[in-house]
Amino acid sequence: MDEMSILKLFPKEMQSYFVIAARKSQTLQEIRIRVGQPVRILRSGAEYVLDNSGTEWLCRPGCAVQKSGKTRVSDYDALCLDSRQLENLFVHMCRYSPYAFGEELRQGFLTVAGGHRIGVAGQVVAEGNSVRTIRNIRFLNIRISHEIKGCADTLVPLLYEEQTSRIYNVLIVSPPGMGKTTILRDIVRQISNGGSGKKGNTVAVIDERSEIAGCFLGEPQNDVGVRTDVLDACPKALGMEMMLRSMSPDVMAVDEIATAEDVTTLLRMMNCGVRVIATVHGESFAEMRAKPYLKPLLEADYFGRFLLLAKGYQKMLYDRKGERLL
Repeated sequence: MDEMSILKLFPKEMQSYFVIAARKSQTLQEIRIRVGQPVRILRSGAEYVLDNSGTEWLCRPGCAVQKSGKTRVSDYDALCLDSRQLENLFVHMCRYSPYAFGEELRQGFLTVAGGHRIGVAGQVVAEGNSVRTIRNIRFLNIRISHEIKGCADTLVPLLYEEQTSRIYNVLIVSPPGMGKTTILRDIVRQISNGGSGKKGNTVAVIDERSEIAGCFLGEPQNDVGVRTDVLDACPKALGMEMMLRSMSPDVMAVDEIATAEDVTTLLRMMNCGVRVIATVHGESFAEMRAKPYLKPLLEADYFGRFLLLAKGYQKMLYDRKGERLL
């Protein structure tokens, strides 16, 4: 991920506004654009407002922004896009063919070149209880893709069974924003490639929200390994069944288990001999155990490793007996 990957998200006439933000791409998390409101940057957990020269002003309590030690309350010269500019930006991000992204758009996002994910909001066109499309796009959240190779280096050697050298079933528990998808991606890459005396595994990634592999037109933008197959933008339960039948995986990776149907299908995968690496939202193991839909999964006692990601980006790995390994 580099400066040009971010600048290409914008039409040429807008790129100059985002040059400074793009140059510091490694710490850039989000660019939020709302019609008629100041463009906001989230960087390393801090919020900034862009002015019309592309300079970042740090947001202070009370909506003030700060630059070079001076504080101002007014956003008078902040960069704001009108509805026409925002529409043009959205069409550019869709490579001037929004209809090609119709299925993703119905889910409220699209994934673009570089693996970056664009959340969208505006006027929903509904058909019964389902979303047909979203038009009059007036709000964008550009989530910058960060591929951190090696972030799972200390974890991966502990994910193999000593006797069989097979991967344990692994459950990753994490609150939002702690890097669970980044960790999952690097685990997939490493167990797919193999190394350090371990053979590579055939891995099936069911990437319902295009966040793990970051596929663009079906092609992964992130490195998920040489033995990995990806089913992009497919519901998890349906995707797991499809990959089991068609790709014969050793390991199946899924992000954000959230429904009883997901759990039922995961149990079926493990009963079929496929190892599973999955993530679930939670601040702690206690919170995870309190989720009713997870009860059958935990009672089955299939998981040999539990990884808890905590605030401060701490990684804590436990075995099935609750003994801490890392």
